Amino acid sequence: MKITTSEIEHVAHLARLSFDPSEIESFNRQLNDILGYISKLEELDTSRVEPTTHALELTNAFRKDEVKPSLPVGKILSNAPEREEGGFVVPKII
Repeated sequence: MKITTSEIEHVAHLARLSFDPSEIESFNRQLNDILGYISKLEELDTSRVEPTTHALELTNAFRKDEVKPSLPVGKILSNAPEREEGGFVVPKII
């Protein structure tokens, strides 16, 4: 499967990105190289390979969940530029 220049331009348009024609050609080459590599990987026989969730065997190092006293609200809000009803005032973002 090859990616065409028009497909790259379409995805760039959807993402509201603009690129020079030279950049689009560069992306086209790079993406098609990646797809070519993936097609080579598809030639491998993986029927006897057990599926994994991670390439390396790792275990999470979780600490025990212990209840600890928190800081007093007054101390937390002491450096806040603006506060209201025991909380921080932040700009409204929509």
